[in-house]
Amino acid sequence: MTLRIGITGGGATPDRVIDQAVEAEEEGFDSLWYGGGGRGMDVLVLLPLVGRGTSRIELGTAVVQTYPRHPVLMAQQAATVAHVIGGGRFTLGVGVSHRPVIEQGYGLSYDSNALHLREYLAVLGALLGEGRVRHEGEEYRAAAELGIELEAPVPLLVAALAPRSLGAAGELADGTITWMANRQAVDTLIAPTLREAAAAGGRPDPRIVVGLPVAVTDDVDAGREAAARQFALYGTLPNYQRVLAAGGLSSPADAAIVGPEAAVAAAIEDLAAAGATDLWAAPFPVGDDRRGSRQRTRSLLRDLVGA
Repeated sequence: MTLRIGITGGGATPDRVIDQAVEAEEEGFDSLWYGGGGRGMDVLVLLPLVGRGTSRIELGTAVVQTYPRHPVLMAQQAATVAHVIGGGRFTLGVGVSHRPVIEQGYGLSYDSNALHLREYLAVLGALLGEGRVRHEGEEYRAAAELGIELEAPVPLLVAALAPRSLGAAGELADGTITWMANRQAVDTLIAPTLREAAAAGGRPDPRIVVGLPVAVTDDVDAGREAAARQFALYGTLPNYQRVLAAGGLSSPADAAIVGPEAAVAAAIEDLAAAGATDLWAAPFPVGDDRRGSRQRTRSLLRDLVGA
């Protein structure tokens, strides 16, 4: 299997975001993945600008939160982004986020997140795939038509880290996009659960985009220490704690892919063997030479594109 290689997209200003995307496309990366949480610039507003500055590279969200946007509104926004970018290059990744974010940040209930996700995907998937929906559920009622002519259905990925959400992703979407899931978690939980649900729903083999921090360094201990500092927040959130446990890990630092070039390349190859179709790499710096450290990691990832 050829693993598609993508990296995190972004920047402090719209111009920098576009420049970074142009650079990634020129370097041959397959995809760019953009955060869509409640902080910073709205990714669904920003990506049409990025799409106009690039011509080939896939642009995806990782992820846009479901709760703040009604699924009909989400479908309209996503279809608009796909229409403006063109070429079938936009992929929508969505997720329910986390209880503290939804309840404390938005003042919404997180208690029915599994049912919420299933009904959300039913409405959103119908609109993005067929252009219309009629849905009567406990969480959502919707009767709408998209009204935007698309070249192809917008691919829909779900941030799914538990069996029920993976089941919904397999049955109602095109796959999953994960964060902090290592080879073991992909092999024993994510890939089999997702594929079983897709097969039961009569859907094709799902896409499995695995997001992980990556650092190429000769000092593995320093790399783990850097990962522990930079990604500690994820270890405090129950959703990530569960996926770390599924991978036999105790902290986000353990999930990071860290080591010299050969070791990192082997770990990425192991992800493909476990069932991943894509790597979303988040290069992070190690040591005092932050720029040089990132460039070393990026250089290896660039060499692995298409390998």
